[in-house]
Amino acid sequence: MDSVPLAPERRHIGVATVFAALVLLAFVGVMVWLHHGASRVEEVAEPERALAAVVGRTLDLDDGLARAPAWERRLYALLVGSRAEDLAQAIVWYDELEALSPDPGVDLCLAILEGEAGRLDRLRRRVRAWELRERPLPALAGLVRAAYLDGAADPGPAARPMLNAALGPGWFRDRLALALAARAGDGALAAAAGAELAERGRRLLWRLRAFALAQAAIFAAGVVALARLVRRRGARARPGSAALPPPWSGRDGAVVLIRGGAVGAVLMTAFFLVPADGAGRSAVRVALATAANLAFVPVLLMARRRLLRPAGVGLAAGFGLAPSRRDLGTLAAVLFAVLALGQAGGWGIDFTARALGLSSHWTEWFEADLAWGGRLVVGVTLLDVVALTPVLEELLFRGLLFATLRRGLGVPAAAVASAAVFAVAHGYGTLGFASVFWSACLWAWAYEKTGSLWPCIGAHAVDNLGASLSVLLVLRG
Repeated sequence: MDSVPLAPERRHIGVATVFAALVLLAFVGVMVWLHHGASRVEEVAEPERALAAVVGRTLDLDDGLARAPAWERRLYALLVGSRAEDLAQAIVWYDELEALSPDPGVDLCLAILEGEAGRLDRLRRRVRAWELRERPLPALAGLVRAAYLDGAADPGPAARPMLNAALGPGWFRDRLALALAARAGDGALAAAAGAELAERGRRLLWRLRAFALAQAAIFAAGVVALARLVRRRGARARPGSAALPPPWSGRDGAVVLIRGGAVGAVLMTAFFLVPADGAGRSAVRVALATAANLAFVPVLLMARRRLLRPAGVGLAAGFGLAPSRRDLGTLAAVLFAVLALGQAGGWGIDFTARALGLSSHWTEWFEADLAWGGRLVVGVTLLDVVALTPVLEELLFRGLLFATLRRGLGVPAAAVASAAVFAVAHGYGTLGFASVFWSACLWAWAYEKTGSLWPCIGAHAVDNLGASLSVLLVLRG
């Protein structure tokens, strides 16, 4: 659909729009301060438990891969990283947590990581410091000395009770038990700990294989779809009905985005100020997070009334959400092509990051409700991030923001600018920003080429589902 003639533009912005812009800027400033003004760890409930789960399960997977075929180990090391890299990263994260948490379990986990990584000089200094501190650190120092340091004494039959008291089930306890058993010649302890490590590693490895196979299938389908789209380039008009450039002026679009965004910011603030304490805090928090999607409603209602209705189109037609049957195949092909390009870009970003020694912070992908929540909490969380969020965010960031910017900047600049705003809004670090930015550029391209938000919504949903599954498959069960 071609763009329709524009109505005469208003020549002034208005006091209400200026006030709304100030409210929106204040909200953005607070969000930036919350994300970057304090440690990310402080934003996580039970960070000690969370980091132990993230690191322990990652290293469980490394142990499982140690039993995999050589080609599979090499492929994993190329795409994701090696056990040595995982240990080094875990030590960095535990150093950060140790500075914030008084829990002696954090100190013990960090000592185990140092012992497993062979950083024995640092471990000796740590153990000497523990011996001068209050209980239970002197007793833990004896365990660590016996497990990893030269000339250490055998802790004797007290080792198992001390292990069970100091650490819960998982990688940290089993690795410390294996090290103690090797020094003490305790075959039973070594067999029990080794069996636990092997079983967890085996389960995680098969989950990884299933997940990787699904990703490979999507990538292959996307490559085929992309090749067909290139061959058919220019053969047909856009399958969607959205007009690009849009049937509203850049000024009117900016006014709607500013005013609607300000109202949404106020609503979102109100939702997250509601206390979520007590026994049902997880369910309450998830319910509030889901309800916070209502913050998108004001800007969409304003867009319908001030942007689409004057052009004589409805919400579905205005954003290409009602395609004909004959166009579904083309939209599906664009969806798979975007997914394949997104995967390729993600691999490139990860490879470059590892070459530069960069990594994402663990808090950026950890989701407590997916890791520990009950079935209802997990179900509602998935409904939110896989269904509601992609629809609403694509309507706002591609349907309104990209389209409005396109009026004045043209396609490439509008795609880059809207993608940058979208990535900043997620509050991630450098790598997270790069990944979200790349995806958002692809989704803007898909909207421009198809005139429909469905490929963007579908790709967004698949990406969110993949991120959620990575938490569910690694941290649960």
